[in-house]
Amino acid sequence: MKYAFIASLLGEYAIVKMCRWLQVSRSGFYRWRVREPSCRTLQRVLVTKAVINTFHDYNQRYGAPRIVVELNANNIPCSLNHVAEIMRERGLKGRNGKRFKYQPSPEAMSQVADNLLARDFKADVPNEKWVSDITYIRAGDSWVYLAVIIDLFSRQVVGWAMDEHMKVDLILDAFNMARAKRKVSPGLILHSDRGVQYRSWEYQQALESGGIKPSMSRKGNCWDNAVAESFFSRLKVEQVYAEDYETFGEAYQSVFEYIELFYNRVRRHSANGYRSPDEYEQQHYAQRA
Repeated sequence: MKYAFIASLLGEYAIVKMCRWLQVSRSGFYRWRVREPSCRTLQRVLVTKAVINTFHDYNQRYGAPRIVVELNANNIPCSLNHVAEIMRERGLKGRNGKRFKYQPSPEAMSQVADNLLARDFKADVPNEKWVSDITYIRAGDSWVYLAVIIDLFSRQVVGWAMDEHMKVDLILDAFNMARAKRKVSPGLILHSDRGVQYRSWEYQQALESGGIKPSMSRKGNCWDNAVAESFFSRLKVEQVYAEDYETFGEAYQSVFEYIELFYNRVRRHSANGYRSPDEYEQQHYAQRA
């Protein structure tokens, strides 16, 4: 097993160093090389290289479970334990972090909607239930703010906006993007927390004009909007924390790449059976055709 591991790294490290690291003899490795490799050894070398390539192709965002799905989808059979072992041996660890921390803000009771969503984060069809939230991202010596709207059917980000402020215009820009991209029927539930932006007259009027039902989390309860919070957690772990933004433009370009090019189109989501939000929705509409 150690010899096969050394063979998979030929050209990257000197043989003498790898033998010393793994405490095997060079002569033993050379004898092993001239033997006809077994099918099992060849398979392990193939999977090892595929794991390493996939890990870096996805910018170190994927851990073992998603790499397994990716390899199996590309006709490279492997198990979770096998891939996890390879990643441990190579010191590969997907970007991960603690779950989001909630810091409650002062409560105001005006324009507070009922919690219609009631933590039911499953939707039978697109545009049945959306969730929205705001987060902040460091850029140089200041902060920029990101608002998103997520469709609970596929976890697709259907609307988003970034700015150097977090006024009501920020969430309206995200809302208007979502309305422009999706065909919305009256009765859609749009859930958020009780932030002052979501309780504003302008936002409430925008929802009412589209026949959209507002829903809001209970006082001080972050789990009522867990899907949006979880998205922000993944965004920061998989993209933001790996960067060092100096300007608003740098932060915007990075978030655009993550949402539009990776998350919506490529990232395998466990809630979708490890399919991307875009693929999950395409399959839904294809089945209905």
